Amino acid sequence: MATALTFVEDIWYFAGLKSEFKNGDMTHRTIAGHPIVIGRGHDGKIFALRDICPHRAAPLSAGKILDDGTVECPYHGWRFGLDDGQCSHIPAICSGQKDPAGGIKVRNYPVRENGQLIWVWIAGDAKPKAEPDIDPPHWDMTDKKPLFIERLTLNCHVDHAVIGLMDPAHVSFLHRQWWWRTGGSMHEKEKKFAPRERGWAMAAHAPSSNSLGYKLLGGKPVTEIAFRLPGVRTEEIQVGNKRLLSFTAVVPIDDNNTEITQVFFNDFAVVKLLKPIIKKGASVFLNQDGDIIKLQAECLKHDPRLMLIDDADRQAKWYYMLKKEWAKSRAEGRDFVNPVKATTLRWRS
Repeated sequence: MATALTFVEDIWYFAGLKSEFKNGDMTHRTIAGHPIVIGRGHDGKIFALRDICPHRAAPLSAGKILDDGTVECPYHGWRFGLDDGQCSHIPAICSGQKDPAGGIKVRNYPVRENGQLIWVWIAGDAKPKAEPDIDPPHWDMTDKKPLFIERLTLNCHVDHAVIGLMDPAHVSFLHRQWWWRTGGSMHEKEKKFAPRERGWAMAAHAPSSNSLGYKLLGGKPVTEIAFRLPGVRTEEIQVGNKRLLSFTAVVPIDDNNTEITQVFFNDFAVVKLLKPIIKKGASVFLNQDGDIIKLQAECLKHDPRLMLIDDADRQAKWYYMLKKEWAKSRAEGRDFVNPVKATTLRWRS
């Protein structure tokens, strides 16, 4: 059963962007403790394999992709199929010797391209018996070329990163800026929330008047902020028929490290013109989160008991409830029942 400080399993994790994987290239990723080599064959098909050769534990990502649809280990030249991880060639075997290649495989991970986003399925069972029974999430805006990308590695467990991401009360303090929110602009807020697929959403609403950044878009912007397991936050902003999508993926590397990737998709002309300024602002925000996480990590070493209050911390409570129910539903082989109920939350920010 999932509780705090465990990873969500049997689910799709964000693994990168389409543009980051060229034909014949591959790279290492560690996702929820799994060492994975992700790449694209010379035929353009994406693949994901366990990034450890079963022979002498060399990383396959340090090898090369061959024209025959295999990856060659850099240490002894063993070859493994990109599609299934099946060993197909052991160069050291002499004629007349028994060739064990047919009984050797490296784990292959289901991987999907969905618009500009790439997703890898992390199953709890090392030998899953079937293909994933759910599809990775999709947003129409992610079919567009990204405006820009920001990444940051946080030295914390993914739970602390997710809670920080969905925390509405810290913005007025940690992210206080003259161009975003000032210290004297705090006031009481009331927002409606509703359950969504494997998560929840702050229903579409006019952004807070003390958020100066929204005014750059002109007109009367409407925004909806949503979260879904395992750790994806989206903010969709619309003015008339123009839209902007802020996509943020919080992906666990291991127990003590988490990567946050923020990608902006946009069709506002003014946003394209202001790209350098917006990119700088996004970088400032992410690094402020990184700095407070470093400070928090020193305190977490003492294993303090943490407090969550209503209503400002209700989303954190929902996150833990979602994790628990997801793990329980998978273990019991039944449909997931979203524990989030429609409600209105109030806090000052």
